[in-house]
Amino acid sequence: MDTILIGIAGGTGSGKTTLANKLVDSFGRDEVSILRHDNYYKSHDEMAYEERCTLNYDHPDAFDTELLCGHIKALKAGRSIEMPIYDYAVHNRSDRTVSVSPAPVIVLEGILIFAERKLCDLMEIKVFVDTDADVRILRRIVRDVKDRGRSLDSVICQYLTTVKPMHEQFVEPSKRRADIIIPEGGENRVALEMLIERVRTHLTK
Repeated sequence: MDTILIGIAGGTGSGKTTLANKLVDSFGRDEVSILRHDNYYKSHDEMAYEERCTLNYDHPDAFDTELLCGHIKALKAGRSIEMPIYDYAVHNRSDRTVSVSPAPVIVLEGILIFAERKLCDLMEIKVFVDTDADVRILRRIVRDVKDRGRSLDSVICQYLTTVKPMHEQFVEPSKRRADIIIPEGGENRVALEMLIERVRTHLTK
């Protein structure tokens, strides 16, 4: 199988997940598979919950890059993988997984995927979603408070202590590795249609 990997990166709340989902939903699951970088946070069973709460989850070292690279190579070789599931409530990897089947197109979405050279080397197309910081922080607050049960104070504290500085240190500079920069992510219909057409061209080869 001639498989291509499309990386979709961008800051927190940029719209990269929306873009990735719309791209995947435009095709069948036997044509496009999706991997979530957030699911590859390292497991920390050796730590107490209180210790896990203090970790910096916005640094590249927070992710199990070796496992992710291995899974991508397996999918490109035509083998199914078991993608981990991360439990945000306990700040640790759960004991459940999601089966991901090989497909001609794999989409990988995540904030820090372009910060890792070994991940970039596996990508045929690199897309960076660029959205204003004020829009991104508002989206993050809504997501973390409504969907993840976080307090407003904890979201703001995390944003100021790790999210913002890590964005400036790792995420924003990684934009230089992108092949395409898309303003406003999944709401940019023209960019989405261009990506869909690129995938369709690969599938019809």
